[in-house]
Amino acid sequence: MRIRAACCAAALAACAADAGASCGSAFCLVSTDWTAQGIGVEPGFLFDLHYESIDQDQPRSGTHNVSVGEIPRHHDEVETKNRNLVASVDWYMAPAWGMQVSIPYVDRDHLHIHNHQGEQIPETWHFRELGDMRVLVRHEMFATRDDPASIRSAGVTFGIKLPTGKFDVANGEGEHAERTLQPGTGTTDLVLGGFWYSGNALADCSLFARAQVVLPLISRDDYKPGNQLSLDAGYRKNYGDVGLMLQVNYHVKGRDSGANAEPEDSGKRELYLSPGISWNAWKNGQVYAFAQLPLYQSVNGVQLVARWSALGGVSWRF
Repeated sequence: MRIRAACCAAALAACAADAGASCGSAFCLVSTDWTAQGIGVEPGFLFDLHYESIDQDQPRSGTHNVSVGEIPRHHDEVETKNRNLVASVDWYMAPAWGMQVSIPYVDRDHLHIHNHQGEQIPETWHFRELGDMRVLVRHEMFATRDDPASIRSAGVTFGIKLPTGKFDVANGEGEHAERTLQPGTGTTDLVLGGFWYSGNALADCSLFARAQVVLPLISRDDYKPGNQLSLDAGYRKNYGDVGLMLQVNYHVKGRDSGANAEPEDSGKRELYLSPGISWNAWKNGQVYAFAQLPLYQSVNGVQLVARWSALGGVSWRF
């Protein structure tokens, strides 16, 4: 049961929780930290590779959808297509301790209309680049596993997001993309969080909750992203080799700051419902998928949002 649970949880590892700003760059908000599933740390490694598809093609102001250019801006956002490939390795260092290293590969297309002296000039960017790496340590502070019908666990996570992604990507005309569109922020961020878990091994079901904050420590090239808070809760039920999952994900991002930021059009509050399914396709390995459906989206200024998004991947233990 523990091995199966660990594989299921590892399949969810390393999806970054950073959401975009005005231009619409984004990663999935699905909670994918395996510690949120409350699995005890065991010796060995877990590897996960998953793919995210997020099409942000709906301009929004506040809680209402708007048409392109309805609210005048220096440039009117039209669409951002995000195709992210995220790889992670989890290392179980010692009882109650673990470490996760993850890095995304970003495939992004963006279109906006530049309003210049009465002219409307379409501008596009397309790039494939590595994003910002995360290194997280986790510690299980409380655990009770004597009764398989009432398993409890709680702990903390802490680490950093490193500025490994480029933040000066330009298009064919030499125009640099907005900082919120870049594959990296250029900043080093502190990541702090906590998790709670309750499971019933006899009934093959579990509940979890997680909280995480991301706090940029520095400004880089006159840009500092806003602070972020993520709150996640979920339920899982296994039916043999198939697991059904349901999560609720809430995310808050503050306004960006600096001369190269867009404070008026950054910062948001989002609430998503995220159903998922997994299948133990081979020994110590599985495939999985999630859909992410918005329940509430409130943005500052004018920003692009997604009507829905999807995530799928594979994971295995060795």
